[in-house]
Formats: sequence, structure tokens, C-alpha cells
Amino acid sequence: MPRVTDNLPEKPAPIESEMANSGARSPASSSPTGLLVLSFLAVYLLWGGTFFAMRVGVESFPPLILAGMRHFSVGLVLYPLLRWKTGIRPTPQQWKTAGITGLLLLCVGNGGVCWAEQTVPSGIAALLVATVTLWMVIVDWLRPGGDRPSARILFGIAMGFAGMAILIGPARLGLSGRIDPSGAGVLIAASLAWACGSLYSKHGALPTSPMLGVAMQGLCGGAALWVTAFFGGEMGRFHPTAAPPRAWMAVGYLIVFGSCIGFTAYLYILKESTAARVGTYAFVNPIVALIVGWVLGAEALSARTLLAAAVILTAVVLVITASRAERGCGCFAGSRQSVACVACRSNRSSKKLYLFDR
Repeated sequence: MPRVTDNLPEKPAPIESEMANSGARSPASSSPTGLLVLSFLAVYLLWGGTFFAMRVGVESFPPLILAGMRHFSVGLVLYPLLRWKTGIRPTPQQWKTAGITGLLLLCVGNGGVCWAEQTVPSGIAALLVATVTLWMVIVDWLRPGGDRPSARILFGIAMGFAGMAILIGPARLGLSGRIDPSGAGVLIAASLAWACGSLYSKHGALPTSPMLGVAMQGLCGGAALWVTAFFGGEMGRFHPTAAPPRAWMAVGYLIVFGSCIGFTAYLYILKESTAARVGTYAFVNPIVALIVGWVLGAEALSARTLLAAAVILTAVVLVITASRAERGCGCFAGSRQSVACVACRSNRSSKKLYLFDR
């Protein structure tokens, strides 16, 4: 899963980890503008392309094994390297947070997206994953002590659910058949799991190195995916030597461009740009995913899909662009204290990052 929030969507947007540098930095950084633009393009295009890469991957690999190869490989490579480079020794509490968030974000969230893309086109999967932003607001509202969203945000949430209803509603709506209900249900559950995992990691402890936290979550989530795949009978359908080069290229894309380069670019723009601009990936990624699926995968852009895209993306924009007064802080999504907030939490020195990994 778009990667709101592989295609949510990115880490959902989004995996939460702690910032290595606690000093507040001005959005108008001295970093070269060209590098910032390239970093935005990387997040927009590379994360938007992960949904199609997953669709290609599940043609040859069982879905949970595909996700497991991606995330466990990232953790296996990065964890020892970052342990050596940073000298940080994670505590049991930090491993607990990494285990729970890895299970929710990567196993249920991203694994669910891979499973659903066996029957759901990649562009439509990206649209449903974009609703992570809406789920995060709802879950944060329903938790003990949560804040009630403003009327504008509630209207955006209602629009988002209307968009989902268009995609999975009456069979002949928009002169085209609806998407597979089972796949759509798994995508909705995956988005909800991502929202719950993001909220849990908001209060959990992770190392001060963001990439080390990602590596720990990759190890835990990747291991959970392999175990689930084993008990789900996927090992009998795993034939790596029979997979065509196209499938291995998809795996490589997910590991190198989706997880490593995409996440590095995301961390860079978080430090060098404003939270509102960073939040634009939540609705740019699904648009990119729709175009990539249409151009490279011959996925149909029916009237139903275009209508649902317009409704869902408008809902996401309404939520992430809510005014300061509606939120009670400077964040770009959610209720009074957004779960996707970067700017206000940085100002309070809580040093949190939020990512919808794709």
C-alpha cells in the first residue's frame, strides 16, 4: 500500500519513526532548490509507481511472499549497517513498538495491498489506499481522549466514503462493472490497519535514527509476512527460478526505488519543505498510479473510476488542507492534533515523523 499515507502511500505515508535531528529548521532551507525539486519528484513518481510494481510482482510471486521479500530484505541490509554507523542499541521497548507497527503497517497494510492487487487494478488500489488519511482522522477521533474533527473534515470523510461506494457500488454504475468486492474489502482493511499502526507508533518509542527504525520495522513486518505466507500455503506456489525477469525487476523496484530512494527523498523534503507541501503526495501518488497503470498496464480508466477518483481525491484535499483554526495547530491533516502532523510536533520538540510507506 500507497503508499495515502507502496502504492499509500508511501509510507502512509504513512511508518513513524523519530527524527535524528531535534533542532527546528526553517522551511526556507539553504539546500539547493534543484535537489528539493528532484526529491519531490522522487516521492511523487517513485511511490506512485510502486502500485504497478506490486501488480507486476503478484503475477509471478504469491502476494505475501512478495511483500515479505521487499521489507525483510530492506531490514536485513539496513539494520546491521545502521547499528554500526549510529552506534545505537535498540531497547526492548523500541523493539516492541517496531514489532507492533511492523505487523500493522507492513504485514496487514502493505501485505493486504499486495494480496488485493491480484484482482484489483493498481490505480484503483492506490485510490482506496489514499483513504488512509481519512481513516487516521476517524481512529484518532474514536480513541480515548480524541478530538472531534471540524465540520469541514467530517464532510471530507463523508465524501471519501462516497467515493469508495462508487467504486464498489452497483455493478453497472458508470457503464462499467464494479471492482472485486473481496479485493476492495481487503484494501479498506489494510488502510484501517495502516491508520491504527500509525497512531500506535505516534505514542511508541523508536530509535533516534529514522532509518534504523525503518530497518527494525522491516525486519519485524517482513518476518511476520513470511510466517503468514508459510501458514497460508504460499510456499508451495513460490517458484523463484521460474519467475521472469519482469517480476524480479518489480521486486528490485520496490526495494531500491520504493523503500530506499523513495524514503530517503521523503525524509529530505520533510526537513527542507513545509508540512503542507509534503502532504501533497497523499493525492499526487494515486494520480500517478492511475496514469502508470493505464499507460504501462493497459488498465481501463472507466467513467466509474474517474468519478471515484475525483470524489476521493477531493475528500483527501479537504482533510489535509483544513485551516489552522479547524485543526488547532499548524498540521496539514486530521483533527485538532493531527496524527500526520510534522510541523507542530517538531516545534514541540517531540521529534516525530510520519510516513505512509509505499
